[in-house]
Amino acid sequence: MDLPRTVSIIGTGSYVPEKVLTNHDLEKIVETTDEWIHSRTGMRERHIAAPGQASSDLGTEAAKAALADAGIEAGELDLLIVATLSPDMFFPSTACFVQEKIGAKNAYCYDLGAACSGFLFALDAAKNQIASGAVKTALVIGTEKMSTFIDWEDRGTCILFGDGAGAAVLQAGGEGRGIMKSVMGSDGSLADLLWTPGGGSRNPISHEMIDQRQQYLKMRGREVFKHAVVRMTEAVVQALEKNDVGVDEIKCFIPHQANIRIIDAIAKRLGIADRIYTNVEKYANTSSAALAIALDEAVKDGTIQKGDLVALTVFGGGFTWGANVLEWNR
Repeated sequence: MDLPRTVSIIGTGSYVPEKVLTNHDLEKIVETTDEWIHSRTGMRERHIAAPGQASSDLGTEAAKAALADAGIEAGELDLLIVATLSPDMFFPSTACFVQEKIGAKNAYCYDLGAACSGFLFALDAAKNQIASGAVKTALVIGTEKMSTFIDWEDRGTCILFGDGAGAAVLQAGGEGRGIMKSVMGSDGSLADLLWTPGGGSRNPISHEMIDQRQQYLKMRGREVFKHAVVRMTEAVVQALEKNDVGVDEIKCFIPHQANIRIIDAIAKRLGIADRIYTNVEKYANTSSAALAIALDEAVKDGTIQKGDLVALTVFGGGFTWGANVLEWNR
């Protein structure tokens, strides 16, 4: 049997918690100002999950929205991948919890850990499984409850992150080229520039570890900024070349929503400022959910139209990075 030539996204969905934390709210928590945060990050507000909400709960809502948009039932899913760095627990996988909540009883499930790059990595994994003929229908989710792992006494990081989830349903077929070839990379030698050093087998939970606040995300912002700009720019260029697409053919560029200065630097290097899609002002950085939420919103608000070529690019802890190109065919 011939392998499917095209794998398409047939539905998208997203979800953010009800609670909104503004920059003015943060002024009451740490020494900062709305003007300082916005001028350096582009962020005005972020959504924060309720105490009883876990990443699987956020992901479940995004999954339901994506399934409804695709017009399929959860029982039709063969594969469910959840990209997250804030799982409900070490195990079972958050994907298994989502499976149970939505009733995807026929899907095999696993989590994928690539930090902020997770959704793009998972999208590529699912696409390849479908293209090989191994599965017919896949659901990919990026979901994060970042507020759980943020040190709310550290003004350098607590201002940057928010909670949310986004999802996409994939199937074989569709007009045009669908999801095209990806470029992905990693560099573990730079792991300590952006990580959570405590809580795992290297530095297990202990009173000493907690007293040192090692259970929270740590970031060396200036170094991360430089690497993020270079890697995402290079990844986009490589992905365009790999798919024989010119930069002028791309109608919409969606970068990881980490920081408006990073996004602006990438746009300037590629000459695409007029085609960059951002929503970082509303949601801040939702890690693996950021790209998925932005893609869903760009589709729903009409920014992306049928036949458009779209470029996606990401960067996250690990370091991990990547880019791909897709032809929107809905």
